This record gives sequence, structure tokens and C-alpha cells, in this order.
Amino acid sequence: MYVSKLSLINFRSYQNLDLKLTPGVTTFIGNNGAGKTNIAESLIFLAFLTSHRTPTNQPLISLSKEQAVIRAEIVRGDRNLNIDLEINANKANRAQINQNPTKSQREILGACQVIYFSPEDLDLVRGEPTFRRDYLDKLLITKTPRISGLLSDYERVVKQRNTLLKTRAPQSALAPWSEQLINLSAAITAERVALVNALNPLVAENYRELNEAKAASIIYKSNIEGLTEDAEANKKLIEEKLTEVQYQEVERGVTLVGPHRDDLILQLGDFPAKGYASHGESWSFAISLKLAALQLLKKHGLDPILILDDVFAELDSNRRARLVYATTLAEQTIVTAAVESDLPTELTGDRFYVSNGKVGK
Repeated sequence: MYVSKLSLINFRSYQNLDLKLTPGVTTFIGNNGAGKTNIAESLIFLAFLTSHRTPTNQPLISLSKEQAVIRAEIVRGDRNLNIDLEINANKANRAQINQNPTKSQREILGACQVIYFSPEDLDLVRGEPTFRRDYLDKLLITKTPRISGLLSDYERVVKQRNTLLKTRAPQSALAPWSEQLINLSAAITAERVALVNALNPLVAENYRELNEAKAASIIYKSNIEGLTEDAEANKKLIEEKLTEVQYQEVERGVTLVGPHRDDLILQLGDFPAKGYASHGESWSFAISLKLAALQLLKKHGLDPILILDDVFAELDSNRRARLVYATTLAEQTIVTAAVESDLPTELTGDRFYVSNGKVGK
């Protein structure tokens, strides 16, 4: 998979940008704030319908404009797919596939598949559980786009259930929402557990390849014991836990059971990476997680675009070499860097120079 054409209208710093891209490595070079990450962000938004930099649409839209547009021509084998996405601040986004309007923007999920890596991904190791849940969920959406609907429904159910808990609504009012919570939680947890089981050996192997002495592993952690890849079996366990904590939930006014409270534990030997990993070990673990995601998707016959956003300046030669290896796995890689001297000499391909919202060779 690769993007052959990318057009941005009123997106961040770009009033009107048209790019022709090719397979292989394409690098955007420019000072901090020049706009190179905005290009990478547009592809990430197409892939997930959310930005990795802001939780709302408004910052994506140029000042004084009402909407932004991302257009991409995506090549998959002998097929070309044209995607148009209109981003609005105060109303629902609208999308088109090959100039045909979609009922929901979610219909374009899976058209543009992306694995991205940036310095902020150190939060996977050092940050709160929300970063690790997001890592798992974005990978699930890339692998199986229908999961996006499950996650959206689950978020809606938790929000409604919390509202009822805060008003101390009777159990009769909670019951239908609790039933939905159990079903959705069981399905999402089964998908996450299966994903972690598939990722674990890949993470361990990638970490070894970085010549790190300790063994790396990942473990799915829930406040419910015994959850597995079997959604039906999970339902009973979740229902029992929900009954156990029902009085605590009423007292606290929040839902205490479900995947929104789970975590992905990163282990180095017998110790959790969070709090114990050195700076270098944290980088190695983050790289291993992203590489494992790319390798897993390749195993499933997918070929995501790899985005490396301003990471080479942060890395030593060994970790740089591992990311250069990653570029050989993807049909298309987008790289951003502040200066050319940050880039490994092995990286060849097209180079664009970015300055004040303008892009040229």
C-alpha cells in the first residue's frame, strides 16, 4: 500500500498543498514548526479519524476557516482508491470513496493503514495506561476496522452508565446498560487479549535484536482475573465482577469494570518497565512495540504505511539501524527530520524541504 497523491486544503498550516508520492522512503525536512509533521498527521487522521496530537478537530482547521479537507489516492496492488475527508469543527465530518458519499466517516477506516512512531511514543513505556490502551486499540482498528464500532459503542455505554450512577439511578434503570457493558467488554477484551498474545513473541524478538540484556514481555492486565480470547467465557466473569462492585460504583458514581480500566504491562525481566527502564531501554521497548505492530499486520497480509516522525535525532546508531530495517518492511515510509544530518545515510528516496507552509524539492 502507498499514497500516490495527497492534497490538503486548509489543513493546519497548508491552505492548498498537492503532493505526488512514490513507494519507498519519502523524507520531509524542515525546522521545528515548519509544517512537516502536519503532513504525517493528515495520513494518521485518514487512518484513525483522530489526531495523535489533539483530541478535537478545531486545531486541524486553518485559522478563520470552517473546514479542512484531506484527499488521498491510495494504491493497493492494481487498485486505486480515492478518499476525500472533510473535517468540520462544529458538525459531523463527511467522507467520500471514489467520489461516492459515505453514510459515516467510519466507512473509510481500513482504506489508509498506518503505523507511526514519534518521540511521544516514549509515553507507551513511561506514561499512563491510556497510552497503552490506545496503542492496542489503534492496532486492532488497523487490523480489523469493525472494532472501531465496538469501541465507539462501548464509550457511549460507559458515558451513559456513569451518568445514571452519578444520579443514583435504580438497578432497573442500570440493567440494560449493564448488559450492553458486559457484551461489549467481553468482545473488546477478547480481541485485546488475542492481540497481546500475538504481539508478545514479536516484541521479545525485536527487543533482543536491539542487543538489550534483559528479556522483554507484555501482559494484558485487568481487574478481572481469568479473561481470555473467548468472548463468551469473558461475559460470565465480567458479570460476576460487576455484581461484586455494584455498591462501590453507586458510591463513586463511575463504572469500575471494563476495558477502559485495563492496562498493558511492559516487563523487563522480573520488573515493570515503567519506573525501572533506563532512557535507552525505554526507547528500545517503544521501538519493539511499534515494530511488532508492523510485523503482525504484515503476517495478516496487510501492508501499512510506516511513518517515522522526527525520531532519528533521538536515537543511537543501533536503534537507528533497527528503524532503517523497518523501512524495508513497508512499501512506503514517510520520514520527517529537522536537518539532513539527523538522517541515517542508508535512507534514500525522495526528499522534500518544508518551510512556512510550502513544500518543494
